[in-house]
Amino acid sequence: MKKDPRINAKSMSFRRYLVLYGFIVFLLGSHSALQIMIQQNEEMNAVYFVLTMLTYIFFVSLLIMLGFSFYWKEFLLRPVSLLSGAARDVAQGDFSVRIPPQRNDGKKDEFEVLFDDFNAMTAELASTEMLKKDFVSNVSHELKTPLSVIQNYATILQSESLSDEESQVYALRIGEASNRLSVLVTNILQVSRLENQKIPVKPKSFNLSEQLCRCALGFEQLWDEKDITLDTELDQNILLNSDEELLDIVWNNLLSNALKFTERDGYVYITAKVENNQAVVTVKDTGCGIEASSIRHVFDKFYQADISHATQGNGLGLTMVQQIVILLGGAITVDSTPGVGSAFMVRLKL
Repeated sequence: MKKDPRINAKSMSFRRYLVLYGFIVFLLGSHSALQIMIQQNEEMNAVYFVLTMLTYIFFVSLLIMLGFSFYWKEFLLRPVSLLSGAARDVAQGDFSVRIPPQRNDGKKDEFEVLFDDFNAMTAELASTEMLKKDFVSNVSHELKTPLSVIQNYATILQSESLSDEESQVYALRIGEASNRLSVLVTNILQVSRLENQKIPVKPKSFNLSEQLCRCALGFEQLWDEKDITLDTELDQNILLNSDEELLDIVWNNLLSNALKFTERDGYVYITAKVENNQAVVTVKDTGCGIEASSIRHVFDKFYQADISHATQGNGLGLTMVQQIVILLGGAITVDSTPGVGSAFMVRLKL
């Protein structure tokens, strides 16, 4: 078994070995002293000899039992008891439990490393629990908003004093809210199917560079409205054998986010090249960027770094992107600096 590189101390220290060794020497010395005493008193009667041996056996056994009990409780069971108690608290739903270091010298033995791993586990569980609560909150928010719009405008439409023009405007608002609700439900179902790998992959050979250009042109109106400069550096004739329709969802989501979070007169860069028999696509922007604490959650369902929901979206786009890339045997990473921008890199096997 390979030793954990974090371990730089022994759980059984030299002092503990020395104490145990001294205890054993004491027992052996006592036994030797008793033998010497018996040899020097050869003429003592049998009763005295038996009583002496029984007394010796009793006290030696008692000392061994007490010594072993102390050693077992203080050196072996104590860290196990700490871990067991903390695990019970976690099982009851308390994810704030942490086991403090037990050594005073700052070094780590096997138990200290185990405690560190346990603390990391509880921290991750606490984060997951928070995301679960945020998930419920975000779903409720995303469903409540369009439903409230539909309900309010439907109530207004029941008024007989409305003009035809006002009725058309309110009907249009109801249609927009219904469409938003439909898109949300569709995305939720799509993410669920992707997570359960119930979407069949239909691979075919196509030109990746041409696909990226086509997807980028679909946002021409948006980048013109915001005066965003779109730069591309695409290797020509990158032939990819994959599901073109699913990848359309990937590129459209990445481009949509890049343009949405880039301020007016900003830049969006798209690059595509071949490295180590892989197609590497990068979508980079000069937008607001993502905080370091949020990067690890950007692919979680309904997670939005903008908790105010000031930007339009439901937090499912990047979740779908990641699930699709994984389904197609690829990988996606993100590099972001607040105030500088973000770069999403997708790697796909050719």
